[in-house]
Amino acid sequence: MVMWNRASTQLRTYKRWFSSDSTRRTYAALWGNGDFGRLGLGNLDSQWRPRFLPPSAFGNHGLKSIACGGAHTLFLTETGRVYATGLNDFGQLGISGNDNYTMEPIEVSGLKKEAVQISAGYHHSCAITGSGWGALHVGKELKWTAGLGKKGQSVVPLPTKVECLSGLTIKMVALASEHSIGVTDGGEALSWGGGGSGQLGHGNQSSILGFLRSTSEYTPRRITKLEGVKVKNVAAGFLHSACVDANGSIFVFGERAIGRLGFGEANNAATPSMIAECPWSNEVACGGYHTCVITSGGELYAWGSNENGCLGVGSTNAFHFPERVEGPFSRSPVEKVSCGWKHTAAISEGNIYTWGWGGSHGTFSEDGHSSGGQLGHGSDVDYGNPTMVTFEKNVKALQVSCGFNHTGAILESAET
Repeated sequence: MVMWNRASTQLRTYKRWFSSDSTRRTYAALWGNGDFGRLGLGNLDSQWRPRFLPPSAFGNHGLKSIACGGAHTLFLTETGRVYATGLNDFGQLGISGNDNYTMEPIEVSGLKKEAVQISAGYHHSCAITGSGWGALHVGKELKWTAGLGKKGQSVVPLPTKVECLSGLTIKMVALASEHSIGVTDGGEALSWGGGGSGQLGHGNQSSILGFLRSTSEYTPRRITKLEGVKVKNVAAGFLHSACVDANGSIFVFGERAIGRLGFGEANNAATPSMIAECPWSNEVACGGYHTCVITSGGELYAWGSNENGCLGVGSTNAFHFPERVEGPFSRSPVEKVSCGWKHTAAISEGNIYTWGWGGSHGTFSEDGHSSGGQLGHGSDVDYGNPTMVTFEKNVKALQVSCGFNHTGAILESAET
C-alpha cells in the first residue's frame, strides 16, 4: 500500500507539472545507478525506470540538453545556464565548496557567458559559451585532460577558460575518460589529454634518439591527418575516438584490440582511418569499446565489443565491421544515439530505445552487485535488442545521453 501510494503521488505530481501551462515545456528524466546522487533526485537510490526532475530544480527554466558522465550529470537550460549533480571528487561539477558529491542539481559557478553546449567525461566536464564560443573545463582527474598546459592544476574545481583556444571558434567538444576532442567552426579537429592508445589521432612519433615521445597532449593540438577534411561531428570513447566529415565519411582512431573499431587491415590505429564499409553518416557515438553511427537515411550501424549485447543485434558476438541495428529501426529512422560504458540508447520517432548492459554484476561497488537499471525497463538485466522505454506520461524525446551506468533524457510533453 505504501509503494502504491508513493507511485500514485508521483503520478499526480507529474500531471501537475505537465499541465501547469499550455506553452511548450521541456523536462529531464533520469534512471540507472544512483550512487553519489548522479540522478539528481535528492537521494542515492538507483532507479530501474525513468524519474522526472521537477522544473523547479532548474529555476523553472526550460531544458536544452543533458550530458551524463562517469558518476555525474550536467544540464543546460534554454537560457544558457548549466546545472550539475553527482560525484565531485575531481571538481567535475564546477561548483564552489568542498562537497564530494551533491544529490540535487546545483548551478555551475563562474560561467561568465551563456553556455550553448555541454559535455561530460568520466571525471571532467566542459561547456562551450555564447558569442565568443570558447571551451571551458572543470574537474580533471589528470593534468593533461584540462588542456591548460603542463603548468596547469591537476584538479580544476571551477570553470577555467582554455586560453590557447583564443581566436578559434569551437562548435563541439566530446569528452571521454582521459582525453577530449574539439571541432572548430571551420571543421578542424583538435585533441588533447592521454593518448597512450592512439585515441588522440596524432600517431606514435619518435624522438631523434629513436625513443617514443610522450603520447599525451597538455594543450589542444590539431589532428594533422585530418587536415583538409571538414569535420562536423566527433565522439570520444574509453580508448578510441571517431568523427564524421562533411561528406558523411567516418574516421576512427585508437585502441583496436580484438578488432573493436573495424579497422580491418589498417596498419596504424594511432591516426585516423576511414571506415569504408559504412554508408554516408550524420552522427557518431562512442562507448567503452563500441561505436554507433546514424546514416544520412536514418539507419543505425554498430560495431566493436558486444559484451552484454550493447550493439543491439540480438547476440553478444563482437563485430569488427559495421552491422545494421534493425528491430524497430527497420521501420522508422533513428534520430539520435548515445553510448555508455556497455549500453546504448537511441531516439526514433520521439521514442527512446535502450539495450546492452542492464547494470547487474559489474559496477564498481564493493560486492560487485550494485544495482544499475540504466536501460529503464524495470530491472537490471541485459537486453540484446533495442527495447522501448515507457514513461508515465505521453512525452516526446528530444535528446538522450548515456553515462557509465546511468541514462538521462530531455523530453517535452506530447499532450494536445
